[in-house]
Amino acid sequence: MDQKDSKRTLLQYEKKGIGDRVGFGARPAVIVIDFIVGFTDTESPLAANMGRQLAATLRVLEASRRKSIPIIFSTVAYDSSCREAGPFIRKVPSLRVLRAGSRWVQIDPRLKKRSDEILLVKRFASCFFGTHLASYLTWQGVDTLILTGCTTSGCVRATATDGMQNGFRVIVARQCVADRAQGPHEANLLDIDAKYGDVVSIEQVLSYVRRV
Repeated sequence: MDQKDSKRTLLQYEKKGIGDRVGFGARPAVIVIDFIVGFTDTESPLAANMGRQLAATLRVLEASRRKSIPIIFSTVAYDSSCREAGPFIRKVPSLRVLRAGSRWVQIDPRLKKRSDEILLVKRFASCFFGTHLASYLTWQGVDTLILTGCTTSGCVRATATDGMQNGFRVIVARQCVADRAQGPHEANLLDIDAKYGDVVSIEQVLSYVRRV
């Protein structure tokens, strides 16, 4: 999607009353979606170069840690048969490399995950599907989700959609999400921003976190 297409789409949405702001709430949590070695190390068939997005995410994490904001990481991992992946494995056969216990399912060490930060193991796209994420966030009194991670067109979008559907304000930090291709990345950021949450700059996120 080029710039002209984006502007045209935004104008159409605006005329139809689509694309208002949800804004930041009072109690945030940061969700780091699938920034695992299998997606960030280019030796993996699933990976892309996400170094800039990892560095930006680390900035958000460090600021959030100073404020004791809940941080949740997710990974995707399957048993040796991959039967638990269902038809997803047929659609994306390279997911077979994400075997439980392998280095590919480990959180990228550049993010410096702490032992007291939650790790969700999921089988499908959304961090909410088949996990205890919603109940944990409710217990923590969270009303705002700051989303980082990959991929924008897959697990980030699915988590943004489910986050909204579960009653949370969804904030996507633009510089902290990545995809394997620029077209799907930009198109999905536009659509998330129009329908499911707010796509904002990392500086806006950091400014908000500092005020919490």
